Amino acid sequence: MPLGSPAGAEPFYAENGPVGVLLVHGFTGTPHSMRPLAEAYAKAGYTVCLPRLKGHGTHYEDMERTTFHDWVASVEEGYGWLKQRCQTIFVTGLSMGGTLTLYLAEHHPDICGIVPINAAVDIPAIAAGMTGGGELPRYLDSIGSDLKNPDVKELAYEKTPTASLLQLARLMAQTKAKLDRIVCPALIFVSDEDHVVPPGNADIIFQGISSTEKEIVRLRNSYHVATLDYDQPMIIERSLEFFAKHAG
Repeated sequence: MPLGSPAGAEPFYAENGPVGVLLVHGFTGTPHSMRPLAEAYAKAGYTVCLPRLKGHGTHYEDMERTTFHDWVASVEEGYGWLKQRCQTIFVTGLSMGGTLTLYLAEHHPDICGIVPINAAVDIPAIAAGMTGGGELPRYLDSIGSDLKNPDVKELAYEKTPTASLLQLARLMAQTKAKLDRIVCPALIFVSDEDHVVPPGNADIIFQGISSTEKEIVRLRNSYHVATLDYDQPMIIERSLEFFAKHAG
């Protein structure tokens, strides 16, 4: 049975002006990891939508029953909510949320700009684990809370369903194959040290997208969950500058 969401895992919405931002959390995570950005954007006057991906924020057995199509549907629903309220929409996401950000931009050319943060399109360890032979356990250890700041903990599952990793691999493969469809401006954040997604993913994305305006910003003082780590203020500041520049 699905459990109730823990405090901090709930979605976040704010209705403000005609420019909207869709925020997407990561694999096994919750809106908690993107909440500081969502609140900062809302305070700056943006209409904000931070949904909770299906199967997330309850129990990892719920996640095990979902596919990447369910996660795509969750962000499409959020995008639709913003489309009813805004003429201009930006999308930002952390980790798999960054993958879903790229996926949306591939399918919605009217998106005005994207801000992937430690986005995943190629994690060799997952592919190696899936094809390595032998029986895989049903659940693996948590991948959450890869943070340099010892005083912060990410709200994420304590176990990772192996079936969900297979879904993530499929989402990454589909997204990576269509990167050239992306033409909107892109601000790509990447942590120098990341124990979940290899930092080289940022270069794959940068080289793969067709955008004429694109930039990689390197995060020197954060691990994977950079949105909750030491570089959080810089991510907020730089992304707000990016929105203001490209909102028209």
